[in-house]
Amino acid sequence: MIERRQAHAPASSSPPDGPPAILLLAKDPTSPRAARRFVREFIAYHVPGASKDHVDSVELVACELVTNSVRYGTEPGDSLRLTLDADDSRTRVEVEDPVRRPPQLRPESDERDRGRGLFILDALCPGAWGWHEIPFGKAVWAEVKGS
Repeated sequence: MIERRQAHAPASSSPPDGPPAILLLAKDPTSPRAARRFVREFIAYHVPGASKDHVDSVELVACELVTNSVRYGTEPGDSLRLTLDADDSRTRVEVEDPVRRPPQLRPESDERDRGRGLFILDALCPGAWGWHEIPFGKAVWAEVKGS
């Protein structure tokens, strides 16, 4: 006997409340600024009790990851993806770009004005950052502990 299945509407078809967890950005020098604004709005809504220090740290981490992606992980016309996930104990920042080359710590230098982003990650997220390959590139992530 063939049984007919009835189509059921999803339990909720309304969009989720608050800012989304994903922001698509272009290879553009203004993208780090957009990432900072996105972080502030996301945390203010999803973790309203987060301290200013926590928000500042997450903003800096997101800005560094996006800056690195714009500089080293994208070509003209490419885009990157910033994803946030937060709860009371931590905020995770992940940036995906189309270049599979892993991030590399550069030797410290007082003569260069660039190349300190991964040292900042080490300071703000000790032992809580890394990267992995994705189907069309890589994802670099970091977790800032809640405060």
